[in-house]
Parts: sequence; C-alpha cells; structure tokens
Amino acid sequence: MKITTPLLGKGLLGRSVDELRRRTSIALKMEAVKGPLGPRGLYEFNSAASIQDCILMSDDLIGGSSKSHLDFISTDTTNSPSNPAGSSSPSSYARFHGQISTSLPADRPNIQRSGYAAFRTPDQRPTLFGRSVWDIDPYAYLALRIKSDGRSYFVNLQTEAVEPTDLHQHRLFAKRPGQWETVMIKWNDFVRTNHGFVVEPQTEILRQKVRTVGIGLTDRVEGPFELCIEKVWATNEVAEDATVVKSGASELKNKRGEEIQW
Repeated sequence: MKITTPLLGKGLLGRSVDELRRRTSIALKMEAVKGPLGPRGLYEFNSAASIQDCILMSDDLIGGSSKSHLDFISTDTTNSPSNPAGSSSPSSYARFHGQISTSLPADRPNIQRSGYAAFRTPDQRPTLFGRSVWDIDPYAYLALRIKSDGRSYFVNLQTEAVEPTDLHQHRLFAKRPGQWETVMIKWNDFVRTNHGFVVEPQTEILRQKVRTVGIGLTDRVEGPFELCIEKVWATNEVAEDATVVKSGASELKNKRGEEIQW
C-alpha cells in the first residue's frame, strides 16, 4: 500500500485543507475504531526543498571541530561511486555526512566533551486546527529506509514534552551497512533522555504529540561518517526484508554511568 506523504511548502489554508481531508478520511473509514488501514508517512526526502528547513547540528556550535552536512541526492542525475544508481537505490534521498572530531576548543575550558553531529526534521507548520504534530498512537513501529556506514547512530524524537530539551532516543541498528535497508523500531522502546543522559523516572512517549524525528551520531570516534535516508513512516506492518530492532543493551547511560536496558 502506498504511503501518504506530507506536502511541503503549502500555505496555511492549503495545510489546513489537507489536515481536514486526513481527519475526514479517518472518520469515514472508522480508523479510530478499526485501526489504520495503512502506514502513515511522516517525512520523505524527495526534493531539495525537503532538506532546506531541516535543522543541522554539530559540536562546532560550542567551539568544537566536527562538521556535518545534509545534501539532497537524486539518483536520476547523480551516479558516483558513493551514491550508485541501481534497482535497490531510491530515486532520491538525503545524505547526512561529515567529519567527527573530539578536539576541545582551546579558548573554552568549561567545554569537557565534544564529537557529535545530528540533524532533525523541521518543526511542522501550523494549520487552522492549531500547531501540527504527528499522532502515531495507532501504530506500533517507526520505520526508516536508510543506508548506513555502520557507525553507532541514534534516532531522536521530539514531543510536546514539559521539558523542551527532552528527547526520546533509540539506537539505529543497521544490519547491512553499505546497503539500503528498512529498520523498524517499536515506539514503546524509545527511552526518554536529557542532554544525553537517561531521565529517571521514565515516562512514556507522548504518542499523540510527536513533533520531529532526527538522527544523531555521538560515538565520539574520530573520522568521516555518512548515513543516507530516504523516508520515515509509522506503520503496523513489518516489511518482508525489514530489520526489526529488538529490546536489549543500549549505549545510553544514566547520570551514575550505568548502562540502561531497553
């Protein structure tokens, strides 16, 4: 079943009409009672405009030396060794890449840790119904179509939390580095964190109010990195070739330095 993708660049009225149509469709099909009839697209990197408003971050914001970039790649016009066109490659995607450095800024002795890079989708634009968020409550999984270099990336979710710096995080376990694959993570397995540490006591993710989704690299291993991503969606259906991430050991720790378990 084809995923319905969000439309970018529409005005307030256009976005409001789209939201009204979506809500009307849910009501007419009784999806609130029977459950969703198919997956829901959250974000798709299908045009240059889809990456323009994404938020790009690295430790250079605090004087570090890591660099990060987010490029739009179209395989219709690009055919390079690092982005080969082929039957298994999507027609377009975003390329998150750069260089990780753990060097500390010499003029800022208060900075004791560096070596990270990340990006996230833009804040969703409001409609006449109010501030836009994703209601993923009817779905079991977050799915991502990616091609990884095998480094230890995290998926980061922002919600309408009381504490705006809270994130819900989960390791992005790629099983086939260098190849396109679908990775699926249970929404309930995400862990609430703040500034990289697990928040205690834990609270469940606000499933009706997800604002953004992003990917970060915090392994603090110096060198280049590259992760390609085609799209992100919510679903109840496990794709035939998908990697379903199972709960287990993580690389997140609490403030006592203890590794947490999913």
